[in-house]
Amino acid sequence: MRAWPTRRIGKERKSDILPQMLRRLASDYALDGEILYKRRKDQVLLRCVDAIEAKKILEEVHEGVCETHANGFTMARQIMRFGYYWSTMEGDCINYAKRCHKCQIYGDKINVPPSPLHVMTSPWPFSMWGMDVIGPISPKASNGHRFIFVVIDYFTKWVEAASYANVTKSTVSKFLKKEIICRYGMPERIISDNALNLNNNTIADVYSQFKIRHHNSSLYRPKMNGAVEAANKNMKKIVGKMTETYKDWHEKLPFALYAYRTSIRTSTRATPFSLVYGMEAVLPIEVEIPSLRVLSEAKLDEAEWIQSRYDQLNLIEEKRLRAIRHGQMYQK
Repeated sequence: MRAWPTRRIGKERKSDILPQMLRRLASDYALDGEILYKRRKDQVLLRCVDAIEAKKILEEVHEGVCETHANGFTMARQIMRFGYYWSTMEGDCINYAKRCHKCQIYGDKINVPPSPLHVMTSPWPFSMWGMDVIGPISPKASNGHRFIFVVIDYFTKWVEAASYANVTKSTVSKFLKKEIICRYGMPERIISDNALNLNNNTIADVYSQFKIRHHNSSLYRPKMNGAVEAANKNMKKIVGKMTETYKDWHEKLPFALYAYRTSIRTSTRATPFSLVYGMEAVLPIEVEIPSLRVLSEAKLDEAEWIQSRYDQLNLIEEKRLRAIRHGQMYQK
């Protein structure tokens, strides 16, 4: 009986492995001039960056002007969504978040038992809003502000907020007219808790004038208005991580709003910005280290750019339908 030629076959196998790996690597990457791109499984191209650029991206995405101090896994997904890639990206993101001092201070502390979710769905963007007040905040801001008035759209998770020394009934009335009705049209309904500054004759007159239906969350369970409570928690964490002197938080509020709107929300699996405008916002890091879409748009003439924008707007309804389907499944 002839012996099995193990050595010869082993050598043939080893000699075959390298060309196979090279062919596979070649199919996963593309070179455009001096820029190397990584091809994802869905064939989307990601710009490959070096160690110096990777460090800049980590700093900007985690704690830049418009970011949220996200955890490592979320950071990696955000960086890929912005169009960048390097081989140790996920591990670097996790280690970077672990070393962040503010992330350790403002980490979640879960002290309450889980409770059932109350399903609340909105049929279209800006038809149903929830509103609440954060505060009093101590120490108060350098301009004397102690409260943040927060309003969130249930469909897109788009958040509007402003800081005040006191949230009076006239303040709420002016905010609803100027920031909600004049910007996003007439909402069908607004949900709030039972606070007196959100439930009074002045606010009732606004609802009556614009034919808006008002609902209160349960008197014994104000936290049933979960979308607003979740937005409040996230806004407080983002603002807290962005502050430097603990009295400049009112100056960081616009940047916190931008960070919230450009981050993927778990309930919709999309960013509020994309559900409102049909495209993703361009971040500062994409200008400093041009991403693929920035490089691509720079090569388009005006007519091509307009057509591309039309295509994005025509596809926005499909994106919104996916978001609401995922939101219903997520709540169940």
